Amino acid sequence: MAISMKYTKHEAKDYARENLKGIWAAALNPMKSDYSLDEDGLRRNIRHWVDDLEIAGLFIAGKQGEFFAMSLEERKRNFEVAVDETGETAQTIMSCSDQNFDTVLELARHAEAVGADYIVVHAPILHFVSDQDETVYQYYKALCEKLDIGIAMWSHPDSGYLMSPQLCNRIADLPNIVAIKYSVPREMYVELTRLAGEKLIVSTASEEEWFDNIIELGWRLYLCSSPPYLMQTARDKRMNEYTKLAFAGDIDKARQVRDSLTPVRQALKSTRPGGKPHAHQKYWQELLGQAGGPARPPSLQLTEEEKVKTREAFSACGLEI
Repeated sequence: MAISMKYTKHEAKDYARENLKGIWAAALNPMKSDYSLDEDGLRRNIRHWVDDLEIAGLFIAGKQGEFFAMSLEERKRNFEVAVDETGETAQTIMSCSDQNFDTVLELARHAEAVGADYIVVHAPILHFVSDQDETVYQYYKALCEKLDIGIAMWSHPDSGYLMSPQLCNRIADLPNIVAIKYSVPREMYVELTRLAGEKLIVSTASEEEWFDNIIELGWRLYLCSSPPYLMQTARDKRMNEYTKLAFAGDIDKARQVRDSLTPVRQALKSTRPGGKPHAHQKYWQELLGQAGGPARPPSLQLTEEEKVKTREAFSACGLEI
């Protein structure tokens, strides 16, 4: 049964400006030993993330969630579980990215129907195209014409190009473009923040840059990656703590708390094999008591030696469990 949306297309920007804020997290999807989605584990993780870690919103079925290895029906079910489990306690943004435009629309309409707050769609890979701006503009324009839900753009190197700040600013004039996850060098998202002003919420996935972006750019949204639940526990919510301090203007104290997480960041980075990001993060989740499981093939699994190295770094990093 379809759920009515919380806003109209032309209310999307105002709704997002009022509600799309705080710390969001990109959800890893726990898998069972047969590589099927562990729905019970996902529900437990969501309750922990929202209730214990105070995460404001969840980015569902994105790259962290292994959407590239999931069927269309699995992605839809992923949306349904997330909306059902978060309820009124947190928001959701559903990744509808796909190379097939009709698939993007089918996923987006499902997100609208099940009650998602927003969707995110990354810039498409454009084969043989070297002058992509008008094509990308028309791509997002077509989405806006066919959908009412608030849409976040997503530009990252995997597309084979980066959307320029000027292009993003132009697309931001479309009525239900509300935000961008801008996975680009800092000078680019600084420029877009300056250009777009109030019409577009700009954010990026780097936790290491989050503090500076609050202080220097006035950002109020972290959108997003896995650090909110990999670098925090129910007893140790330092990312939350430094965020709240920075929002309140207590910059020196916020910086101290931010800097105290350096050993945790180093432990995560130094033990993550370059070819096994999902398996490593899921194993780290298990060390935290969260549901993890294997990465779905063709992604690779950790070796026992890699697990030992990760356990040792985890034990020494200073997170309070």
